[in-house]
Amino acid sequence: MLTHSCQTGVARNVRAVATVILALSLSVACSADQPAAPPAAAAGVAAPAGPPPTVEQLAKKVDCKPQIQVDAIDIRTGACKTSVGQFFISTFVTQSGKDQWMDQAPEYNPHLVGELWTVLGARKVLDELRLTLGGELHLTDHRVTPTPAPPAG
Repeated sequence: MLTHSCQTGVARNVRAVATVILALSLSVACSADQPAAPPAAAAGVAAPAGPPPTVEQLAKKVDCKPQIQVDAIDIRTGACKTSVGQFFISTFVTQSGKDQWMDQAPEYNPHLVGELWTVLGARKVLDELRLTLGGELHLTDHRVTPTPAPPAG
C-alpha cells in the first residue's frame, strides 16, 4: 500500500503527464488546420513563387527560341542567339545540382546566375540579359568549393 506522500507524488506525476499529453494534442489539432510553412518562410527568407523557370521560359523573356543541347533529368541547356549576342541557358532541378555543376565549371566566366538557372555568355550580352532576367553576375571563378592551393615547399 502506498503512503499518503507516495500517493500525492504519483497523482502529481499523473497530472503532469496528462497536462503534457493535452498540450501536445491541442498543438497537433490546431496545426492540422493550417498549412505547414515552407522552411524558407520559417527562416524569414522569401520562397520562390512556383516551380523554377524552364529553358524555354527564360529564352522567351529575351525573344529567343532555344536550340536544346542537353536534355537530361537534372539539367537542360539551350543555345540562343539574338540581336544582343549568343548565350547558353541552363536550368537545374535542384539547388545542389546547380551547385555541383557550377563547382565543376569554373572556367565559364562571366556567368549570370538565378534561382535554379544560369546563363553563359560574353559580359556585354549578360549585362543586357540581366535587365530582363535578373540574376547575379559572376565575373570570376564561382566554384562553391575552391580547389585548395598546393602545399608550399
